Amino acid sequence: MKDKKIMTGEALELDHDHGHDHSCCGHDHEHHHEHHHDHEEERHYCPCGHDAPAGGTGHDRSMGRVSFALAGGILIINSFLLGWLLPKQEFAAMFSAFAGAVILALPIVATAIKDLINGKVYMNELVALAILAALASGDFRSAGIIAFFLLMTIIIETRTASGAQRSIEELIKLTPNTARLVRGDAEEEVEAVSLKVGDVIRVRPGENFPVDARITRGESTVNQASITGESLPVEKAAGDEVYAGTQNLTGLVDLVVTKVGSDTTLGKVKNMILAAEGSRPPVVRIIDRYAGYYTPTVLMLAYVTWAFTSDMERVITLMVIACPCAVVLATPTAVVAAVAAAARLGILIKNVSHLELAAHITSFVFDKTGTLTDGILSVVKLQPFGGVKPAELLKTAASAERFSNHPTALAIQKIASEAGLKLDEAADFQEIHGKGVIASIGGTTCRIGRANWMAEQGIKLPEHPLDEQSGLSVVYVAMGQNVLGWIGFKDKLRREAPEMISGLRSNGVRFVSMVSGDRASVAENVAEVLQLDDFRSECLPEGKVEFVEKLKRTGRVAVVGDGVNDAPALAAGDLGIAMGAIGSDVAINSASIALMTNDLRRIPMLLVLSRKSRLVINQNLVFGMVFVFGGMVLSIFGWMTPIVAAMLHTASTLVIIFNSARLVRTGEELTFDEPPQD
Repeated sequence: MKDKKIMTGEALELDHDHGHDHSCCGHDHEHHHEHHHDHEEERHYCPCGHDAPAGGTGHDRSMGRVSFALAGGILIINSFLLGWLLPKQEFAAMFSAFAGAVILALPIVATAIKDLINGKVYMNELVALAILAALASGDFRSAGIIAFFLLMTIIIETRTASGAQRSIEELIKLTPNTARLVRGDAEEEVEAVSLKVGDVIRVRPGENFPVDARITRGESTVNQASITGESLPVEKAAGDEVYAGTQNLTGLVDLVVTKVGSDTTLGKVKNMILAAEGSRPPVVRIIDRYAGYYTPTVLMLAYVTWAFTSDMERVITLMVIACPCAVVLATPTAVVAAVAAAARLGILIKNVSHLELAAHITSFVFDKTGTLTDGILSVVKLQPFGGVKPAELLKTAASAERFSNHPTALAIQKIASEAGLKLDEAADFQEIHGKGVIASIGGTTCRIGRANWMAEQGIKLPEHPLDEQSGLSVVYVAMGQNVLGWIGFKDKLRREAPEMISGLRSNGVRFVSMVSGDRASVAENVAEVLQLDDFRSECLPEGKVEFVEKLKRTGRVAVVGDGVNDAPALAAGDLGIAMGAIGSDVAINSASIALMTNDLRRIPMLLVLSRKSRLVINQNLVFGMVFVFGGMVLSIFGWMTPIVAAMLHTASTLVIIFNSARLVRTGEELTFDEPPQD
């Protein structure tokens, strides 16, 4: 499927293997998350018989097992029908049962033999021995029924364990197979996988973007829900970035390709899903550690049962019920469901242990600018002096600042544009970095800057009380020696910030603090509005790290930042959460968890998901262990038949799967209830 290599540059068949059996047992094959092109066959084993060579035969093997199950099942049913309808055809009925049992047993016995050849003793041997013992006893129908239910269990587990595979397949479907390459005035349809950085492509309304690109002509509305989890579309114009797999809704746009293959944002999402679902939580490591002792112990118990009872049916029942598929699946199914729920919300988790850690976080440290606030300065107050009108003050400032790209200048220009002011021509523009600007308007020198710089320029400011406690950043405007007034700016809080803080506290977070490089009055104002427990202002990066390290002495600490300026602090925390990571390599690389959107409400939802997944895993483990050990006791005392054991085995697997599936819809309301937009 060459046309499916869009996102990763690797064949779809490789993706099948990535998600196939790794998540079943939680075996951590991290090298599979790197690109490799060797053709050496690698096999990955699962305690329930889910093995597949690298190269993607996992799906084909699953379908092969279904074929065996259907063929063998039909022969077993035929045996019963012959026995009921044609009782004299006893040989034909028994032969049909024998053939069906052999067909059903073949995949299971073959897997057990492969384990032994590779020097591994897993639970497959228990099932294989139970089936062979039933065949040897001459009860072919019972052997066939046991093999049928156990084979169906393995098929169900295999399909369930391939959560990453299905996630990646869904991601691949988001990217078109072809693209319109623009050469001069002509369009040429090419394979999307052949696109290179720097190519110019054209995307029409209703189509998905095949790669990450920057718009060069046109404007449109783009649905980014596939990556960010936000239901509201985003307006895009020339100069804006778009991402592979997102949908162009309204406009015809030309774009220059910026990233292809696995370098695209969607490619990174794919790799993080693989990494999360292929990683192992601590509880799985414990199970793996003792799994090697389990099978020999059960075999010894079976021998003791045979020695004391001489009842082969009890031995067969014991080996069937002892196969702990429910225990093995308890964690992987919950992990797959939790990672899928998180990815739908735009929460990308690198390692499932990070998800588990989130439930134990007691303190949060937030960066201010760009995290708790929008990161965009807005004019919130105009304070003219004397008889100067507010419009005159704003017009003069905007005229002088029109050639500056400083955040204060952009804020002034924006509000002047919204007010419809006609600006004056400015000459001799000069910007003094970090202090202010000088320009000539109508032959008079205009200066805009902070109070201390204005004093350095010989401008005497009127003795007007300035409320520094308001949290405003202030610049003064002067024409010649005459001060027209001052303009106050504020970096607005994100509207969902108070709701997020409330959500953290309701989820058991004891301490919420903030670190910022901004002035003390500004930081104090934000901390007061959000009712934070502590804050640090005028912090350099090393100061933020020091604060986090000190806080870690009291418990587990999560650090939330934009991932660009806060990388050291993110790395210093027990859990690093990068906000607005869409398109940001630094954010994805510097944090344990990356939020593809700036919606702060995802953070308490992460804690909810972490606690729910831990609860589901514990429920699954308790149920699985009670089922296995309770069933073993019943089988030893002869209170259960082999057929009932096989049926219960399948039923227990389904219970685990459905219990884990409850996690998938966690946080679904966030995708429909977006925060108010400015």
